Amino acid sequence: MPHVVILYTANLEPQTDMGQLCRGLADTMLALHAEDGARVFPQGGTRVYAYPAPHSAVSDGGAAGRAAGGDGDYGFIYINLRMGAGRSPAVHKAAGDALLGCAKAHLAPLFADARKHLGLTVQIDEAPGQVYDAKHSTLHPLFPPR
Repeated sequence: MPHVVILYTANLEPQTDMGQLCRGLADTMLALHAEDGARVFPQGGTRVYAYPAPHSAVSDGGAAGRAAGGDGDYGFIYINLRMGAGRSPAVHKAAGDALLGCAKAHLAPLFADARKHLGLTVQIDEAPGQVYDAKHSTLHPLFPPR
């Protein structure tokens, strides 16, 4: 522990290097230090796994994306960090912000392509509950609030 599990729509497989994202997230985790200067995550215990979803349904199936000039082939990436209890709220936020920043940087070419619509969620769970939840998406602006 800690473990990061990435679930993503399989259509992203040819569009980005998920192995590179895994390495980037692991390196980001290993670079984090707590308020006292100690490493947040143990080097030997840090794990990052990515799994494509062979079957998925995202939002409206692409209609709004096509209407907005995109290709309608929505993508989604869910990143979950699971860690043991005992870290401060400041460390939770720093870890979440760092993972989100790493993922956004890796996915920047996809987010910058107006034809692509991609959702990204980063969540952190700590026994016994969730302590961080962030989202960054070009999907949500396609759908006005009701």
